[in-house]
Amino acid sequence: MIQEFKQFIARGNVIDLAVGIIIGAAFTAIVSSLVEDMINPILGLLTGGIDFTNKYFVLSGTVADGASLEAARNSGAAVFAYGSFLMAVLNFLIVAWAVFLLVKAVNRVQSAAFRKEEAKEEEPAGPTQEELLAQIRDLLATRPGV
Repeated sequence: MIQEFKQFIARGNVIDLAVGIIIGAAFTAIVSSLVEDMINPILGLLTGGIDFTNKYFVLSGTVADGASLEAARNSGAAVFAYGSFLMAVLNFLIVAWAVFLLVKAVNRVQSAAFRKEEAKEEEPAGPTQEELLAQIRDLLATRPGV
């Protein structure tokens, strides 16, 4: 059983998966910082700080007027918390947009690097030293009186 475990861990796809998870966690930190520290403050400024999180209506039970969503839930009332859902959808769209922009930028950099490599590969190779010497020899042989 230990031998099978060693073989499982040593497989390339398991290592690739582990690397992907680690990179994904680091990438999550970048995207979260981008959204929380850069995009959300701008959106807050543009929308006047509107927060839909506490928007709900009571399906059954009693809740004091103006109570927060948490207080309404703690009171035992059945609440339809549409504001939390709207905020979750909005946050998802913001994160998806940020990931799209980051992936697009990475693809652009990779594409530029690939084009440079392609251009280097397509450059015609010049003649070798032997070929140049043979051409000089042939030119000298065709000159009269030498």
